[in-house]
This record gives sequence, C-alpha cells and structure tokens, in this order.
Amino acid sequence: MTASVYKKHSAHWGAFEAEMKDGKVIGVRPFAKDEHPSAIVESMPEALYAESRVQQPMVRKNWLDGGPGSTTERRGAEPFVPVSWDDALKLVADELQRVKNTYGNEAIFGGSYGWSSAGRFHHAKTQLKRFLNLFGGFTDQVYSYSNAAGHAILPHVVGHGGYGPFSSWDGIAEHGELFVAFGGIGLKNTQVEPGGAGEHATHKWLPILKGKGIRFINISPCIDDTADYLDAEWWAARPNSDVAIMLGLAHTLVKNDLHDIQFLSKYCVGFDKFLPYLLGKTDGQAKTPEWAAKLSEVPAEDIRNLALEMAKKNTVIGCAYSLQRADHGEQTYWMTITLSAMLGRIGTPGNGFGCGYGSMNGYGNPRLDVSPPNMIAGENPARSFIPVARIADLLLKPGEPYQFNGMDRYYPDTHLIYWCGGNPFHHHQDLNRLVEAWRKPDTIIVHEPWWTATARHADIVLPATTTMERNDVGASGRDRFWMVMEKAIEPLHQARNDFDIFSGLAAHLGFRKTFTEGRNEREWIRHIYDVARKQAAKKKVELPAFEQFWENGYVETPEPDEPFVMLSEFRMDPERYKLNTPSGKIEIFSEKIDSFGYDDCPGHPTWLEPKEWLGSRVAERFPLHLISNQPRTRLHAQMDHSKISRESKIQGREPVRLNEVDARARCIADGDVVKVYNDRGALLAGAVIVDSMRPGVIELSTGAWYDPLEPGQIGALDVHGNPNVLTPDHGTSKLGQGPSAHSTLVEVEKFKGELPEIKIFRQPPRV
Repeated sequence: MTASVYKKHSAHWGAFEAEMKDGKVIGVRPFAKDEHPSAIVESMPEALYAESRVQQPMVRKNWLDGGPGSTTERRGAEPFVPVSWDDALKLVADELQRVKNTYGNEAIFGGSYGWSSAGRFHHAKTQLKRFLNLFGGFTDQVYSYSNAAGHAILPHVVGHGGYGPFSSWDGIAEHGELFVAFGGIGLKNTQVEPGGAGEHATHKWLPILKGKGIRFINISPCIDDTADYLDAEWWAARPNSDVAIMLGLAHTLVKNDLHDIQFLSKYCVGFDKFLPYLLGKTDGQAKTPEWAAKLSEVPAEDIRNLALEMAKKNTVIGCAYSLQRADHGEQTYWMTITLSAMLGRIGTPGNGFGCGYGSMNGYGNPRLDVSPPNMIAGENPARSFIPVARIADLLLKPGEPYQFNGMDRYYPDTHLIYWCGGNPFHHHQDLNRLVEAWRKPDTIIVHEPWWTATARHADIVLPATTTMERNDVGASGRDRFWMVMEKAIEPLHQARNDFDIFSGLAAHLGFRKTFTEGRNEREWIRHIYDVARKQAAKKKVELPAFEQFWENGYVETPEPDEPFVMLSEFRMDPERYKLNTPSGKIEIFSEKIDSFGYDDCPGHPTWLEPKEWLGSRVAERFPLHLISNQPRTRLHAQMDHSKISRESKIQGREPVRLNEVDARARCIADGDVVKVYNDRGALLAGAVIVDSMRPGVIELSTGAWYDPLEPGQIGALDVHGNPNVLTPDHGTSKLGQGPSAHSTLVEVEKFKGELPEIKIFRQPPRV
C-alpha cells in the first residue's frame, strides 16, 4: 500500500497539511503548533473535487451569439457554451479594449470583493487590480463590507482606520477587571483571519482572561455570541439599541460626577458640545437609563449599576463589527470611544476600547509589528471608485450624484464588470435588487473555481484554480506565523491561476512583460518574501532566507516582551504623539463631520432611530428582527458546498434559529422547513428551536449559496436560505455608506408546499 505524503498549506481558517495518496488529496491534518484548530479545514478535499467545479472556459449562449449586451435579462437562467482558452482570452481582451475605447476606463468595474485565497501572491483581488491598473485603470471599491462604517468614522475620531491595532490580550489579562462586549466576542468568527493563521490565539487567550478573574458582560440578542466558558452575564438587548445603552451609561457617569473631566479636557475635544445633548438640553430628552431601557428593554437599574461598576474597575469596552453593519452604524463606534474616554483610562493597561475583538482571529493577539509578504497592485490611473456596498446603486443610477465622507461624487456609467475572488451574490444586500442591477452592464466576466451564483450570472466564466492547485505564501499582519502554501496537485480540468490568466490577457493587450516583470510564480513568491524579510530586518527581526523558509514550512516570530496598549504613547505625551485628527486629539465632537451637514451623521455621537427595528412601525407587519451574522461552519460562502457546512443543513436548507416562544406562536417545530420573508423577498430555511436567542429575534447566518427557484427572475423564492434576499440595500449614512444588513425585519411561517430541489451545487445547463 502506498504511504501517505503530506503537503504544507494554509487557509483563512488555519494552517494544515494536505494528506496525499496516489496523487490525490484524501484528507488534512492541522498545523502542529495550532492548539485550537478549526474544523473547517476538513472541508478542503471535498471542495477541491466538488461536482460544482468550473471545468473549462464557458460563455453565456446569447452573449456568444449576439455579442455584448444581448438578452441581459437572461443572466442566471441561460445555458453556457464551452470554448477553448484561446478563444476565451481573445473574447475577454477584445471586449476590454472595446469598452475602454468606447466609454473609457471608468466604465470598467473591477469588482473583486471577497476573501479569495489566504495566499499573498495568488490573491485574486490584487491580481485583478494590478492587471486593470496597467490597462489604464478602472472603477474600484473602497472600504469593506465587514467594517465600512468603522473605516469611515474612526479616522475622524481617533485618526486611524478600522483595523486597529487594539490593545493585546496579555495586557488585558494582567490588568483588566471588566470586559463589556457590545455584540459579544464571537468565537465562531475567530476561526478565520485574512491571510491565514498559524495559531488560533483568541481561543488560547480568552480562558486566560477568565482565569484572571475578569468579568464579562455580553450585550447581544444571542447568548452564544460569547463563549460559554467565560460565564458572561447576558443582556439580551433589542437589536440596534446599543448606542442608547451606551448613552444611558454615559448619563449615569455624568450624574454621579464619575466622568474624568481632566482626561476629557487634555486628550479630547468636543465633550462640551456633546454634554448638552446627553443631558437633553438640545433636544428635550435626557439620555437617562430609563430612556435607554425603553429603547433597549434592558432594565434601567442594570444600566445604572454597570456604569458605576465601570467607573470603579479597569474596563475594556468592546464593539463588534456587526454593530456598525446597521442603520447609522458609525454611531456605535463613535459612542464606544466616547464612553471609554469619559472613564478616562484610555492608554493604560487593562482599559480602553476595541472595535472588532471577536470579529476575526487576529484582534488582540500579542505579536511583533512586522509586515507580512504582500503583492502590490499599484496605482489606479482612472482614480474612480465607489463605496464598497453601493454596487447596485452604481449599476442602476449611472451619472447620479451621491455623498460619501464629505465628498460630492457621481456613479460612473458601467459597461463591463470584471470579477474574481469573491461572490457578490453572497455579500451584497437585497439580492433581488442586485439581480435587476446585474442586467445593466454589456458584459460580466468572472474567474471562479466553482459554479456559484455569481458565475451563473456572468457572460464569460474562466475556470480558476483553488488554493491547493498552486504554490503561495500565507501570512497575516495580526498573526505570528508565515506559512508555506505548497501545491498539492496539478490544476484539475482546465483551471488556470489568475496570474496566468491575466498574463495571457496582458499578452493580447500588449503589456505582458510589464505585468509579469519577467517573473514566474516561484520567482514572485520569493520576491515578495524577500521584500518582507528585508522590512523585518529593519525592525531587528531576523528571518530565514527563502530556501530555508520553504524547507521548514513556516516562519514563527516571537511574542513581544511587553503588551501592546493602544494610545499609550498618546496618553504619555499628547503633544509629541498627536493623533491624526484635525485637533490631534480624540474628537468627541468633529467640526469636520459637522461641516458636512449630514442629517444621518451629525457632529457628535447620537441615537438615531433605524428605518427597520423592533421599535418601528414596520414591526407591525414584520415582527421578527433578522440577525444575519457570520456562520459557524464556513467563511462567508466559502466551503458551503463541502462537508462541514452541508452537514449543518436542515433538509438541505440553511438553519434559522428561533426562540421557542416565537416558534410556538407560529406552530413551527424543530426541523421544519420555514419560509422567511418581507417586502424584499422570500427564502426557505430549516428551523432550529433554541432558548439562546432573545424572543423577537431570529438568526440566519450568511453564506448559503443563492439558489432561486426561477433562476434570473427578480423576486424568485430562494430555496436554500441566503439571508441577503431579505436585507435592505442602503448605506449606513452619507458618511460611511456601509451595508445596513443588521437593520432587517421579517416574518416566518411553516412551509407547507412540496420542497424544491437544491440545484446550486450542480453544473449549470450547457449547450
């Protein structure tokens, strides 16, 4: 019998070794140094050999017959025609040149939002942007679906973007006493990290924090948004009421003279303009705990007592990504920082705030400040972009103006979409509106390993390799490991690497040499590693030469000697270490934001009622608040077609969790297939009855591959359970223009018809 051979590799959910036998991947085993590996890696072999692989270049029939713009309303429903790679590359190159010559480069939308691969060289978004930049530019996306409102607000308030770094777990463990987690600390989210992870460090550190006696409070409609072993006190707050609770806490501090006036004066600006609002002098409504209790349904006495406890103890205030993915999401981050500033201990160990603890594996991990290997996309000559989540607006409103972060902008007229490395029919909100918008461009080109909904709604589909069919290096700036990603097998079917596809297109268009710089895959990987190694050496971190790295399979940097405390230098000397804000200080009131005149984002933190939430009139028709959080069994939509995710399904549908009170009122039993619906659409899901959800709230995680009963039809029933059929597609505010997915109301009923088949994991029709 042939002995197994193991190939070193990595993914967003952790490093692993692929078990090989007779030239085939038959299993995986986690990286030996990862004491808390994610089970998601077990889905990798099945995904590699999935029935849904795109096997060769394919073109939508009517596009091939009639040319660009033909029967675009048939996208998603029409069969595909197989073509050769030579023909496919010529079709793509000719269409790119046509659109550029006729409409200009900004008419090309380079949509490649998504996690794609953990590999830093074969990173689809970077490869696409590099190619299009050298072609003369394109319309790009800025910020992220995960944290768009945060990206917008944090530079105005504390002078840096939405990824921190925030204070590390070791310092919190040593000095912290209380951790107040708005949105919880979701361990399911800490399975993943962009660029991969050599260790799941959050799983290591949270038990240490608990062992040190730190008290946790989980403010979330879902009790399991925080790990059971933390014994967190659960505040089952009404969704979208977090800012109101924070204001109630802040009011209590002021009324008891517990706010740190000296800190607010020395390190902040604008508290004097925020205070009249807090006390109700500007709008006639004091933001008392009683006021907050009516909005949040958290008892006023609990809010009052927590404020008094926070004033006495070293306190970290955490705010999860999910809270800013809602109407006026910018306010959650801004008020988190304001409340922490009022306590006066920002910049000291065991105190302060963090926007994203529990949202990904890397937040809080003690690690040296060493930049990982990275591929450079270059500059976009077109200088055209949209906020990341405004895709449907871009396509439906060409030439129309909009406001974004103080800028007056307009939507370009888009004639071509080029997408690789992501799945907008997973990420984007209000998928029926997206189906309508997706009909507008002349041509849609997609690179994909699998027949996702995005590939099925394309005109030209080019088969891309999966991560185990190529070599790469995996690394994250928030992880201590750089991992070798060794090719396990040759590309299946006719799949090609994105780099090779773009190299071929660049040859057709006359800039192959500029695009490749004369390097092949191995030489590029060596190059980006060597650049990162030299940068590390400047910071006195010595790393092995590339050959040694490749042989060892990984590089591990040591944990730092001292904990990282965010804003500690600023606290030590606010003149020398000014923040990158207009005042150089924490801006509780922002003159700049105030000057924009936005009615949905005023100059200081403010409670602004969402369009949809349980306190609105919409709840009379749709009385359940939908939480569409990240899944436990995959990363976004990645691996939905594989083992771990498919085993979690209920009669083939994505599970929806309901409180037993809500289920009983609707005669729904555990395991029933239910219809979830609102005015935007409807879907089928499998009911799971729990007592860990607040009544009036349901949880349907994102990532089920969109599978409409009538493909290509606006308003078709999604038979598989993608929650973005239901979520609204409007910006958080004019400032951030982020997604507002967590401000969604729905109704649920037992499905009584004949269950439709799940077809999305099969090959689409072909001619």
